[in-house]
Amino acid sequence: MPVIYVDADACPVKAEAEQVATRHHCQMVLVSNGGIRPSANPLVKLVIVDAGPDEADKYIAAQAAPGDIVITSDIPLAARVLDSGALALRPNGDEFTAANIGMQLANRDLMADRRAADLFMQEGGKHRGKSFSPQDRSHFRNVLELMLRRVVTH
Repeated sequence: MPVIYVDADACPVKAEAEQVATRHHCQMVLVSNGGIRPSANPLVKLVIVDAGPDEADKYIAAQAAPGDIVITSDIPLAARVLDSGALALRPNGDEFTAANIGMQLANRDLMADRRAADLFMQEGGKHRGKSFSPQDRSHFRNVLELMLRRVVTH
């Protein structure tokens, strides 16, 4: 049975992931630098890593095995776990794949360069992303459900 790893510090769909994991009797591991309440669910384990950049990512990358599922918005982490044979999923339900990860890494690097060169972008401007809707949460649950079924049947 696969393990679901959640890059939990800023993940908006922890509850939805737990619902799917519970339905499949699948272990879920929340990895965080702290500030997350443990779940009473015996299938959910909370791992608190040291404070510092990328500590949660390092833990997840070291633990994720072929067939596991990693929920993250972090593109470099997704690339690392894909290389190890795990699957990776954004909280919005978009799957990271071998076919799309290279372009996503390139776009990430391009945007980092643009932010470094543009004072307005460094300050973040006035724009914020749209909030997570019930439809977004439902889409995430459906995609995670299909991923788990795909992994279990192979």
